[in-house]
Amino acid sequence: MKLKELLHVLPFYETNSATIDTIEFNNIEMDSRKVKQGNVFICISGFTVDGHDYVAEAEANGAVAVISEKPVSVKVSIPIIMVSDTNRALPILAAKYFDYPTAKLPLIGVTGTNGKTTVTYLLEKIFNLHKKKTGVIGTIQLKIGEDTYPVANTTPDALILQRIFNKMHNDNVEQAIMEVSSHALDLGRVYGCEYDIAIFTNLSQDHLDYHTDLQDYLRVKSLLFSQLGNSYSNDSQKFAVINEDDPSSNLLKHSTAQHVLTYGCKNKANVMAEDVKLEATGTSFHLNSPAGNIHISSKLIGMFNVYNMLAASAAAIAARVPLPVIKAALESIQGVNGRFEPVAEGQDFAVIVDYAHTPDSLENVLQTSKEFAKKKVYVVVGCGGDRDRSKRPLMATIALKYADHALFTSDNPRTENPKEILDDMIEGLDASNGSFEVIEDRQAAIIKAVNYAKKDDIILIAGKGHETYQVIGHTKHDFDDREVARTAIHAKEK
Repeated sequence: MKLKELLHVLPFYETNSATIDTIEFNNIEMDSRKVKQGNVFICISGFTVDGHDYVAEAEANGAVAVISEKPVSVKVSIPIIMVSDTNRALPILAAKYFDYPTAKLPLIGVTGTNGKTTVTYLLEKIFNLHKKKTGVIGTIQLKIGEDTYPVANTTPDALILQRIFNKMHNDNVEQAIMEVSSHALDLGRVYGCEYDIAIFTNLSQDHLDYHTDLQDYLRVKSLLFSQLGNSYSNDSQKFAVINEDDPSSNLLKHSTAQHVLTYGCKNKANVMAEDVKLEATGTSFHLNSPAGNIHISSKLIGMFNVYNMLAASAAAIAARVPLPVIKAALESIQGVNGRFEPVAEGQDFAVIVDYAHTPDSLENVLQTSKEFAKKKVYVVVGCGGDRDRSKRPLMATIALKYADHALFTSDNPRTENPKEILDDMIEGLDASNGSFEVIEDRQAAIIKAVNYAKKDDIILIAGKGHETYQVIGHTKHDFDDREVARTAIHAKEK
């Protein structure tokens, strides 16, 4: 592609070179280490690294031009294109370079504090049974058809996103589904994504280390629904799928000009679950919708999963998937990696691993565990370092409210001192609040919980779910709650 053709999508820019009309390039990069011969390098000012400091390295690696938002401090021989904001220019240029892939690819975005991953995987199952090839972007991985790839963030940056969507289109994906984090919305990572359906799961406290307060967090979540667009088409309809039982629902409904499809169990909604029956082995309910009514008998456990199934069902109904397909998919899925996932090694007590790392999600999974517990409930839980400190005592309080005994331990401490994180959790707690102990080493805490457990007890290991690592400092160490629990169970059974 000619550089001049790429830059045509920017209304204003300046350059120090008259040769840009003749320059051709073969890719865009924002990491100087990844630049190859013929690439355009765009300088992004990040939280810890500023791309403007690496222009010389980009040129040495073969860049044919640099896009910058401030003067470059080193002398280079390649053209410099100046724009007012490279973060805003990036998604515009990426969408142009990859020929607007989401305009050719049906796209569903899922946002909310909890449930995003489960909803995306339920939708994947539904569309696969509907004979559609899917692509899924989320917390666990990137998945295109049956192929999986690692991801660094729940929602990748704009350049990587457009590259992924282009690959999906080239690989004949017929339905793209993605988690949309609040960080991605606020930082503009999803600019240029043309959503057909946006789903809201729920809102509760999380990421208040980043957002100023819950209202700001909600404002950012609402961006997904406003970004559905303000115009209508005879050829395609866009939908906002919203949890009617969440107090935030009215604001989100007023944030979009598109069709609204609500779901819920309490307040009157378009798609409703009625006659809900919760069992230790699964869940059943009647699903009533504008498309008709069906009975669902699922292996997924807990009321929070009823909401996840409603969200996925409502989106599938908006996408014109037949109800029998939705029913078959929901009834066939066994579970989602690291989401209320049992660790069953023949022991006579239950061990469940869950990604719950917010007060609301921890309360959901502990409530569900408590409902089915025949005897004691133990919880192993910590809080992440370099993240929202205000939720730490809330997590501990919830753990003591529902569990018979809590073992407070490290999660991903990152650059914080694990002891200080734990001190934040237990501040103000004493024996009158409930039974708990502090064990800084996560492996030791899991082993101790397993050794405590007797017949018909339940152990909930919360916080890390599907993760196979623990971040200490800036280093990822191999660590999988499920494997640690399995080893502890086998050691106990010997």
